[in-house]
Amino acid sequence: MNQAPAPSVRPEKQPELRLVYSRLNVGGVRVPERASSYPEFRYMGSKHRLLPWIHGVLANLDFESAADPFLGSGCVAYLLKCMGKRVIGSDFLNFPTVIAKATVENNSYELDGPAMKRLLQPLRKRSQFIERTFSGIFYTRTDLQFLDRICSNVEKLDNEFRQALARAALIRSCLKKQPRGVFTVSGNRYDDGRRDLKLSIEEHFLEQVTKFNAAVFGNGRRHTIRRGDVFELPAREADLVYLDPPYVPRADDNCYMKRYHFLEGVSCYWRGVELMPETKVKKIAKPFTPFSYRRTALDAFQRLFAMYQKSTIVLSYSSNGYPDRAELQSLLGQYKKNIQTYERPHRYHFGTHAGVERAEVQEYLLVGI
Repeated sequence: MNQAPAPSVRPEKQPELRLVYSRLNVGGVRVPERASSYPEFRYMGSKHRLLPWIHGVLANLDFESAADPFLGSGCVAYLLKCMGKRVIGSDFLNFPTVIAKATVENNSYELDGPAMKRLLQPLRKRSQFIERTFSGIFYTRTDLQFLDRICSNVEKLDNEFRQALARAALIRSCLKKQPRGVFTVSGNRYDDGRRDLKLSIEEHFLEQVTKFNAAVFGNGRRHTIRRGDVFELPAREADLVYLDPPYVPRADDNCYMKRYHFLEGVSCYWRGVELMPETKVKKIAKPFTPFSYRRTALDAFQRLFAMYQKSTIVLSYSSNGYPDRAELQSLLGQYKKNIQTYERPHRYHFGTHAGVERAEVQEYLLVGI
């Protein structure tokens, strides 16, 4: 993927930067109940448990439309929808956009009886791609056959939102069934006997359909979810942009595609992706993002802030990321005169081993107005 050129236009005069810090847990406004019941995804860096804090910051800002070009689990985009805002979301991976299409862009469609009948019907000519490719790596033969059936049948549904709901339910089913919630290891050596690991994929799927149906609602606004790199999609105007880009990893095991390649494959039935058959767990080739490399991260943030300089910018970052807070404040200060910085301690429980130092972090919200 070719990098977009650095912006040639810079502010002619650096404004006097005003920084305000807050270590307090922002509160006073209760997070919408619907947002707190959003299906949680055990992703590395998920902001689900930080939603009350994030909501406390957002609720004090004046905006009607919001862009979220790094959707991740989709929980913040869904929070914005619950706050009555118009949401424009995207991600450079496919499975986050599938989840957000099902829960954010979708205002009314559910997986009803006829849709479920189409999804669960036996195949006359059974597809065996997942069964053949992942046999002995992830899940039982019965689970793999079920995945092939649903992935084949989902395209028989009558619209894109029901298709997205089915895929989202399947994605979360696979995540809950997989020990430790990552797809870097094969087998069941991490099976601790909990309920999620005992249920079949089909049993998970039926539960998740109910959860995702319950997440569907309309807020009177029309929302847009697209798949694409932030620098390759047109910058749609929004009053506010919430930015939660990837962090430069301290180790290769921090890579989203390495950890969640199976979910990316399920979201598109491995169409249009580069499967790496020589790898033990049949990974997918990692797409390039400049935010994941020290040599390109600073320029990427420069271009990102320039791209959204007309919007209120809310940047979510943490102390284990690169660049550090001071560098980000300096970059953001080239485009925003007033910056309010909120911080709070946080521990990530998913996607890291117990006791790993980087699980304990300071979370930051940098608000540039």
